[in-house]
Amino acid sequence: MAKRNFGGIPGNMNSLLKQAQKMQKEMEKMQQELEEKDVTATAGGGAVEVVFTGKKELKSITIKPEVVDPDDVEMLQDLILAAVNEGLRQVDELANQQMSKLTGGLNLPGGLF
Repeated sequence: MAKRNFGGIPGNMNSLLKQAQKMQKEMEKMQQELEEKDVTATAGGGAVEVVFTGKKELKSITIKPEVVDPDDVEMLQDLILAAVNEGLRQVDELANQQMSKLTGGLNLPGGLF
């Protein structure tokens, strides 16, 4: 008969439960740390700069005056899109790096992390 403790849960299940609870606390801490970080991305050699929070919230956009050309608004729009997309990509990359530290490179199903 299997050794039982923790309300009838076998010992190895008890250990797994404790590990899952520890991982959950670490994930919450990591999520909070991620939310406190900022990511900066640029386009057009720095003509457009965006800053995102770790929560993927756009915090600021800086546009150099020399890139503002009323006859070429499309170029400015493209630069803004490029900077925003790069910023979002960097936030995702940062989140994936943080999660990899926590999971220890586990190959979890469904691309969860």
